[in-house]
Amino acid sequence: MITVIKGDIVASRRIDNPDRWLKPLKALFSRWGQTPGQWELVWGDSFQLEITAPETALHKALAIKSLLKQITPVESKRTISPLDVRMGLGIGEKTYTGERVSESNGPAFINAGEAFEQLKKDKTNLAVKSPWPKLDANLNLYLKLAGTFMDDWSVLSAELVAFVLNNPEATQAEIGAQLGIKQNSVSGRWHRAHINEMLAVESAFRASLKEQMS
Repeated sequence: MITVIKGDIVASRRIDNPDRWLKPLKALFSRWGQTPGQWELVWGDSFQLEITAPETALHKALAIKSLLKQITPVESKRTISPLDVRMGLGIGEKTYTGERVSESNGPAFINAGEAFEQLKKDKTNLAVKSPWPKLDANLNLYLKLAGTFMDDWSVLSAELVAFVLNNPEATQAEIGAQLGIKQNSVSGRWHRAHINEMLAVESAFRASLKEQMS
């Protein structure tokens, strides 16, 4: 059982120099596996990523989203990035391994494609499809509700989210020291980014999958 994330970058053409998001995105993917066997960027702004531990898929999706939402045009004073990302998470078996992840196949890949195609219809940016419809219904409700604040993350909120995902044990004082801000500023950003709610959804996703697969 694996998870496949099929995604595309929203509004990628609004960043004049694509290397500003491509290079950090490739670096992030490279921490998780090798290209092109486990991840691949195609058509400039689309990607596919294979994850061997399904319960970690949402954590990785949140890391992708928070990375992209930190990027604004160089000449802009905007506090919210024009970039976002749509991702379909497909959970299931892998029945064929190709030289490239885009050539591999199985229910996980089919589910990722179907979840991705449903995103525009449902007007959401993140969804999951697995062999368990009841699980999907519950998790997709959580993801849709979380999208109401995650899609509006400011650059500063996204920076904090990325740090928390990479340093889950860090205290707010430690976060402030690393980001160069006061602890009360961390607290304010934490509240505006809805960190507690995001972590609750990620925890529920992880626990639900572990229970279903046990």
